[in-house]
Amino acid sequence: LFTLDERVELARHSLADLDNIEVVGFNTLLVECARTCGASVILRGLRAVSDFDFEFQLAGMNRQLGPEFETMFLTPGDKYTYTSSSIIREIAKLGDEVSGLVPDLVRDALLTKFPRT
Repeated sequence: LFTLDERVELARHSLADLDNIEVVGFNTLLVECARTCGASVILRGLRAVSDFDFEFQLAGMNRQLGPEFETMFLTPGDKYTYTSSSIIREIAKLGDEVSGLVPDLVRDALLTKFPRT
């Protein structure tokens, strides 16, 4: 729905109050971006058990492509367990309110993509 540049800007503004966060956009393999950034750990989120299989496969492939990287998984708080970009996009597309599910800036950006009639 949003271009890479749009997503990066939305993330940067949404996380601006956190000093230890840097938002970086990339269109390469994740391990290549991690190398460029000097990272040593790839952090991935698991919302549900159904995410684990796919994320486990990705971690294995990333280990093959970049054995110097470790992958760590985090689970969200209950509030975010069932939140996904696909669901948020569908709610906004159908004209319902996404406040409380995304930062206000993202809500406003969604409203430009899906104006209410």
